[in-house]
Amino acid sequence: MAIKDFLSALSTKTILFDGGMGTELYSRGFFINRCYEEVNLTNSDIILKVHKDYIEAGADVIETNTYAANRFKLKKHQLDDKLYEINLNGAKIARQAAGNETYVAGSIGPLGVQIEPLGPISTSEARAYFQEQMRGLIDGGVDLFIFETFIYAEELKQAVAAAREICSLPVIALLTINDDATSLTGASPEVLVKDLEMSGADVIGINCTVGPQIMLNWLEAARKHTDLPLAVMPNAGKPKNIDGRNIYLTSPEYLGEYAKHFVQTGANVIGGCCGTGPEHIKRMRNMLNALNPENSKKKFKIVQVNEILDVQVMPTEKKSRLARRIKDGHIVKFVELLAPHGVSAEKEIEKAREMHHYGIDVINIPDGPRASARMSALALAVQLQREVGIETVLHYVCRDRNVIGIQSDLLGAFALGLKNILAITGDPPKLGNYPDATAVFDVDAIGLTNILFRLNHGMDIAGNPIGKPSAFFVGVGANPGAINLDEEIRRLDWKVDAGAEYIVTQPVFDVAVFENFLSRIQHINIPIIAGIWPLVSLRNAEFMNNEVPGCNVPDKIMNRLKKYQNSKEASLKEGIEIAREIIGELLGKINGLQISAPFGRVQSVIDVLDGVKLY
Repeated sequence: MAIKDFLSALSTKTILFDGGMGTELYSRGFFINRCYEEVNLTNSDIILKVHKDYIEAGADVIETNTYAANRFKLKKHQLDDKLYEINLNGAKIARQAAGNETYVAGSIGPLGVQIEPLGPISTSEARAYFQEQMRGLIDGGVDLFIFETFIYAEELKQAVAAAREICSLPVIALLTINDDATSLTGASPEVLVKDLEMSGADVIGINCTVGPQIMLNWLEAARKHTDLPLAVMPNAGKPKNIDGRNIYLTSPEYLGEYAKHFVQTGANVIGGCCGTGPEHIKRMRNMLNALNPENSKKKFKIVQVNEILDVQVMPTEKKSRLARRIKDGHIVKFVELLAPHGVSAEKEIEKAREMHHYGIDVINIPDGPRASARMSALALAVQLQREVGIETVLHYVCRDRNVIGIQSDLLGAFALGLKNILAITGDPPKLGNYPDATAVFDVDAIGLTNILFRLNHGMDIAGNPIGKPSAFFVGVGANPGAINLDEEIRRLDWKVDAGAEYIVTQPVFDVAVFENFLSRIQHINIPIIAGIWPLVSLRNAEFMNNEVPGCNVPDKIMNRLKKYQNSKEASLKEGIEIAREIIGELLGKINGLQISAPFGRVQSVIDVLDGVKLY
C-alpha cells in the first residue's frame, strides 16, 4: 500500500483506528504481569484474531502489538535480545490480517527512561533506540508509524526525527493529557499543540489516560491553533477496580456518540485506546458512516499563540549574596550542616549562628543524605535564614519527587526566600536506612537543572508562563575522582548546558586527582567550590573510602592517620592539618570551599580555617 494512499485518504475522510490491544488481551485471559509484546512470538494466533476483529468492526487502520517493544521495556522481562524479532513478527501478523485493504500502523511508545534535558539519555541515543525498534516494523511491512501515549514533547520529537532519518513513512505523534485537558507536565492545549507541531509529524493529537469527554474539551481548545490533521483516541473512561480486575465502563454507544462530536469539532483521525474493544470501534464506524463526509473537511480559523514571554531574567551576580561574593572574586566559604532527625532545629540554629559570626558565607544543607529520613532541608534552610540571617544553599534531590512536585517545591522555596540551589540526583533509598522504600527519580540532576533554568526564565517545564520568574543561583555536583571520569564530565557538560552556574565537588583528598579533573574541564567556565572533609580518625577515613559513594582517601593519608589511631585527640589534629594542606594546594585553582563538619563538629571547621590564609 503506497504512502500517498494514506495521506490522500486523510485529506478526504476521517480515518478510524482500532481500539486497545493490551486491555483486549487482558479481557481474553492474559495476565497483566506478562509482556504482551512477547505474545507476538508465543501465541501469534490470538494477536491475529484481535486484528481481524477490529477490521471486521470497521477499522481503517490496525496497530501492531509493539507499543512497549523497545530495549528498555523488554529488558525488564529479559527479552531485549528478541527486540527485532518481536517487532518484525508484530508487523507481519498485522500485515497478514490487513491484507491490502487496511493500513498497518507501527505502534511505538515512550522508551521508559528520561532523555535530555530531563535525563541521562542524549537525544542522539534516544533516536538510535527508537530506530532499533522501527527497523523490525519497517521490515515487517508497516504503512505508517504512530508514536503514542508520550508524556514529554522532547522525547516525542526525537521519535519523529528518528523515523524521518530512516524512512519516508507517514507519522502520527500523540501526547497524553490530564483530567483538566492539560498535558501531564501541565501544558495547556495551545502550548501542547505548538510542541506537537514542532515534532514535524504528519498528524498530531492525543490518546490514552482519559475518556472521550475530556478529549473533546482538548480538541475544542486545540483545533483553532493548527492546520495539521488532529487525532484523538480516548480510553473507555477511567477504569474501576472490581474484584481485582480493572474494568472500563464507558459503553460502545457512548463512545460512538462522541465519535460524531470529534468529527464535527475537527478531528481527522479517531480511534480507541485502553478499554475500547471491537464493539466500541463498530459503533464509531456506524457513526462515521452516518455523518456527512464534508464534516471531516470543515475549515477552522487558525489563531496564532503568542510565543513572547515578557520577563526580565535576573543577572547571575544579583541573584544572591553568594553569587555577588563569587563575582567579586572572594574565596567563598560553605559549611555543611545536616538537618536534625527530629522536629527541633535548635542545635543547628546555634551552630549556624556560630558560623555566621565567624564569617562563613553560606550554610550548605544536604537533602536526605544517604537516603536517610530527617527534617526537610527546605524547612531547615528557611529557619536558618529567618532566625540567623545567614544565606543557605539548599540541596535539592530528585529521588522523592515527580516533575510536578519538583516545580511546586521550587516555586515555594523561592517565595520563602531561598536563592541558592544545588541540584542533586540523590542516593537511591537502598543506600540508606529504609531499603524497602521506593524512589521516584522522574528526572536526574540534569533535568532538575533544566527545570530551574526554565523557572528562572519565567516558564514551567511545559512552557507555560509563571509570571514573575524565579532567580535561583543554580549549582551542581561533580566528583573529580569518579571511576568513569569521561561519563562524569559528559554529564557535567550537560548540566552546564542546562544552566548550571557553579560546581560543588565531592570531598577532595587527592590533589593530583583534582588537578586532573580541572585539566579535563578547562572548557567549563563557571566557579568551582571544592569539597573539604576534615577527617577525624582512621575509622572515619575507612568509612569515607568504603561507604560514601565517590570518595577516595589515598594511601598516604591513610598511613598518616594510622600513626595516631590510638589517640582521638591526635587523630583530630592530624585530620585538621591534612585539610589545611589540601586547601593550601587548591588555592588559586578554585572559587570557594565547601567544608563539612564531621558529626556536627563545627569547631573542626573553625580549626581548619584558622590555619589557612585565604587571601
